[in-house]
Amino acid sequence: MFVQSIKLKNYRNYETLDLQLDPNVNILFGDNAQGKTNILEAIFMAGTTKSHRGSKDRDVIRFGQEEAHIELHLIKDEIPYRIDMHLKKNKIKGIAINRVPIGKASELIGLLQIVFFSPEDLNIIKAGPIYRRRFIDLELSQINRMYLEYLSTYNRVLRQRNILLKEQTAVIEETLDVWDEQLCLYGNKIIDIRHDFIYKVNKIISPIHSNLTHGSESIRVIYEDNLQGLSLEEALNKYRSRDLRLRNTTVGPHRDDFTVLINDMDVRQFGSQGQQRTVALALKLSEITLIRDTMKHNPVLLLDDVLSELDKQRQVQLLDYIQDIQTVITCTGLDELVNKRLHVDQTIKVKQGKIRIL
Repeated sequence: MFVQSIKLKNYRNYETLDLQLDPNVNILFGDNAQGKTNILEAIFMAGTTKSHRGSKDRDVIRFGQEEAHIELHLIKDEIPYRIDMHLKKNKIKGIAINRVPIGKASELIGLLQIVFFSPEDLNIIKAGPIYRRRFIDLELSQINRMYLEYLSTYNRVLRQRNILLKEQTAVIEETLDVWDEQLCLYGNKIIDIRHDFIYKVNKIISPIHSNLTHGSESIRVIYEDNLQGLSLEEALNKYRSRDLRLRNTTVGPHRDDFTVLINDMDVRQFGSQGQQRTVALALKLSEITLIRDTMKHNPVLLLDDVLSELDKQRQVQLLDYIQDIQTVITCTGLDELVNKRLHVDQTIKVKQGKIRIL
């Protein structure tokens, strides 16, 4: 699987862009704030419907314009696909696959598997649990369509339950029973799939991390639910009075987390910055392997100025790992290490929203 080309119109700082990508290694280089990351963001959005930055649709539309357009062409299992995405300031985005409009985002997600690695991901370990849940949810949504359906339905039920809690009506207890039944139905499925995901990650990440640390450390990932040994049904019932008082649902998979142990030590609390970065890198490399094993093809790898955040040893290990994967790398200069360690198939200079193939 690889992206053939991407076209942009009125996207961020691009009035227009028409970029053909090599199936192997592409480097986008130039000074900061020239538009390199915007290209990666557009590829990611075309595959997942969302910005990796968390930006709203209106934020990616070029200043002074009312809408933007992304057109992406890819080859998957030797079959060509075209993804069109119309982003509008005050309307829901329009998406079409092979020129046929789709009604739900879930029809698109999973068509193009992407692993995005940015400097912000190096903080995934020490940042809040929302970032680790996002890591799990994004990965699972790309490889398990049913998980995406369960998650979407669970979040919809959760929103309705929270609205009810805020209303504080006289019949709230009776009505909560109905929503709790639905919350448990989909929440239990989500928890089960996440546990299986962490089990698979543990099998994959151990040799990767061992290679990164030359066998000096052992790693283990533990899924942490917030049920305190109860079932989801029991927890919702036990903490209903608290939910009513706080007017919010305080238990469930929307509040779960995972912990990474290095030599049985919580790396989030006690690990050095170098250990935390190594774990984040190992998690991202595990994504690649998991997609390859599950989907039987490689994902597209987007590396946004990550090399500058890694020491030389980890740079070398990352570049050695990504052979035979379509990769788009952004950097501020053609670093000597990249030129020596990685065969570059296409080099693109980016300056003020314009590109030049070298």
